[in-house]
Amino acid sequence: MKIFSCDTCRHPVFFENVQCLNCGSTLAFLPDQLNVAALQAAPSPQDASPSAPLWQRASAPEPRRTYRMCLNHDLYQACNFAVPAEDPNPLCISCRQTRVLPDLSLQANQHRWYLIEIAKRRLFYTLARLGLANTENRAQGEQGPVFAFLAEQPGGPPVMTGHQDGLITLNVAEADDDERARRRVLLREPYRTLLGHLRHESGHYYWNQLIRDAGRLAAFRQIFGDESVDYGQALQQYYASGPSGDDWQTAHVSSYATAHPWEDWAETWAHYLHMVDLLETAAAFHANLVVPGTAPMPREGVSNPFDTPETDFTQLVQQWVPVTLMLNSLNRSLGQNDAYPFALSAGALHKLRFVHDVIHDSTTRPSVDDANDTP
Repeated sequence: MKIFSCDTCRHPVFFENVQCLNCGSTLAFLPDQLNVAALQAAPSPQDASPSAPLWQRASAPEPRRTYRMCLNHDLYQACNFAVPAEDPNPLCISCRQTRVLPDLSLQANQHRWYLIEIAKRRLFYTLARLGLANTENRAQGEQGPVFAFLAEQPGGPPVMTGHQDGLITLNVAEADDDERARRRVLLREPYRTLLGHLRHESGHYYWNQLIRDAGRLAAFRQIFGDESVDYGQALQQYYASGPSGDDWQTAHVSSYATAHPWEDWAETWAHYLHMVDLLETAAAFHANLVVPGTAPMPREGVSNPFDTPETDFTQLVQQWVPVTLMLNSLNRSLGQNDAYPFALSAGALHKLRFVHDVIHDSTTRPSVDDANDTP
């Protein structure tokens, strides 16, 4: 993700910030501009509710668009997205995608939900930057996944994280670090995060949109295999015995990707979102790395993968290797495990290129307001 800065004082701010720590300006993320903005109070109509103040971007030219904060910000301090004032929906474009919540009268569930929504908003940002999510507040029933965040009940059935018919379900226990770590060890996974879950499950949704419903099944099967094989049986076999063979890494981004072609696609899709997000962050810091044995970067350093509609995939990979090497080295310097515990083979890169080409052939990059980027 790119680095944002306060419109008022130019101090760096993060995607989740609601206030500039340097000058105290009120901040919000404006989905229609894909930017964090400093806000100032807007003139309120005579019939406006005093409990729902209106805001305008401090640096915007006239006429300025008017916003209000998402209802989840006002009720729970759980969102920093703004809503155009003319939109009748009290929830922002991200929060309205969540259709089912756990019991929020339990403080633990409120915190879990808060953490999951942070990850979901980051997913929204990347999908929007790729042209896969609408940045204007959408009407009920428009294209896009919806979400159910559920907690297991004593004596009830287990809550399984997954996707079905456009609905992404997540067990809120995944928001607890200890529980997520326990499952990661139990399932022999090197990487397990809330954002990773949501990116993976969004891959199932977009497989329907970009592969099944877009006439790309034949091309998909040539690379990932025949998805018509029994899905339930394939998963049972994987969980019983793990990946078949010791050479699974030659063609897959993860061991779970070997379970079924649908999971191979979803794991590869999530990995591609990891790639473009991390490279945008590196580009925002003007990173220019030289690693012995790798192709040299351009003189200007890491390039933003969203800057042009036809970003070259080979260039992404050339920049990905030194960035992830540095990331893991920094983590080891702090006594932490590798943040990126993967090694991409030629077969995995071939599948990543397919995801890259499908996205770029299916979408148009949205324009982004860079007015408050850090210089």
